[in-house]
This record gives sequence, structure tokens and C-alpha cells, in this order.
Amino acid sequence: MERLPKGIYTPEFRAEAVKLVEAEGLSVDAAAKRLLVPKSSLGNWVRASRTGSLAKVGQGQRVPTETEIELARLRKELAEVKLERDLLKKCAAYFAKESR
Repeated sequence: MERLPKGIYTPEFRAEAVKLVEAEGLSVDAAAKRLLVPKSSLGNWVRASRTGSLAKVGQGQRVPTETEIELARLRKELAEVKLERDLLKKCAAYFAKESR
């Protein structure tokens, strides 16, 4: 299961996540790991559910466009490729020193 970009979760998903904690007795940490959501977000949802305001959580969010999702994915991929490139440069410099 892949994490959703920028924490966009449906109200149904939030309700099911809260149900894992409250009805099934899982800890917030365990449920967050199982669902791949930040534990702070899940903790906020549980608190909102206990006060009866879970339906109001996330109403101000807008759904990102396909272009924004693709841009975020490409930025992440570029960052990974840059890390790999920098590591290869360091390895090449290290082995160049060794051969002298």
C-alpha cells in the first residue's frame, strides 16, 4: 500500500482508521503503521471522533490535480536519483584514491 500524497484522506478512510483504534483496541501507533498514515494525524482523528467533530476534519482541503500528483512523484524520483549520483561520485573518488 502506498502512502497518499500530502495527506489526502477520504472521510470514510478516517472513520475506518478511528474504528481500528477504538473498536479493535489497536494503539494509535500500531494502527498508523498498519495504515501508513502519520500517527499524529490518526491521533487527531481519534480526538476529533471523541468530541464528535470527525466529519469536520479535512473539509478545507482540496484534491490535487493529476498534474500536481505527477509533479510530486517526479520531484521525489529526482531527489532519489541525485542521492544515488552523489553516492556514486563519492565511491568513484574513494576507489580512485585506493588505486594510486
